[in-house]
Amino acid sequence: MTKKNFTVAIDGFSSCGKSTVAKAVAKKLNFVFVDSGAMYRAVTLFIQRNDIALDDEVAIQQALDNIHIDFVPNLEKTQILLNGEDVSEAIRTMEVSEYVSEVSAIKAVRKAMVHQQQQLGKKRNIVMDGRDIGTTVFPSADLKIFMTASPQVRAERRYAELAAKGEEITMEEVKENLAHRDHIDSTREESPLRQAEDAIVLDNTDLTQEEQLDFVLNLVREKLTN
Repeated sequence: MTKKNFTVAIDGFSSCGKSTVAKAVAKKLNFVFVDSGAMYRAVTLFIQRNDIALDDEVAIQQALDNIHIDFVPNLEKTQILLNGEDVSEAIRTMEVSEYVSEVSAIKAVRKAMVHQQQQLGKKRNIVMDGRDIGTTVFPSADLKIFMTASPQVRAERRYAELAAKGEEITMEEVKENLAHRDHIDSTREESPLRQAEDAIVLDNTDLTQEEQLDFVLNLVREKLTN
C-alpha cells in the first residue's frame, strides 16, 4: 500500500454478504473493517433494552448522547462494543433484525452514526459496508461496490445463519423480514439505500466467497496503479 486513507465503500441489500466480503478484503489488505450495520444494530439493541419509543425524539437524542460504539479486532473476529459491553452476538438476533431498519430510518440516528463513521475514516485505510456508505458517508470513496443477490439466495443465507445460532424461525418469516427491510431501507427519507452512480455492481448470486474477494481485490489494485 502506498496511498494513505484509501476507502472502500460497499453498499447493498440485507444478507448479500457485504460484511463477509468487506472483512476478507480488509484482512487481505491490512485495512480496518467497519461494519456500519452493526452500529445501527447496537443502537437498536440499546433502544429495545431501554423501552424507548421510536417516535420519542427527545428520548432518542438522549439515548444517542449516551451511546458509545467501538470496534475491537482480535484473531477470530471483530468485537462490537456497546458502552464497553461486547454485543457482537446480541445484535444479530431476529428481534433486533425486525426493528433495525425502522431505527436506521430515524434522522437523528443516521446523523449520529454517519458522524462516527466519517471520523473512523479520517486517518486510516478502511473498508466499510452498509446502505449509504458510497452515497452519504464517503461520497468520494476511492472504490464503491454495490452488492446484490437474488431474494431466494439472500433468504437462504440468512435462514442458515439464524438456524446455526439455534433461533427458531421459518424461511417464510425470513423472506418477509428481508422484504420489509428492503422496502424501508430503499424508501426512507434520510440516506436511502441506492446505488451510487460510480459504484461497480457485484451480483454474487452464483459466486463463491473466493470469487467475490478476487473481484474486489482486483478493483482495488486497478485503483492503486492508475
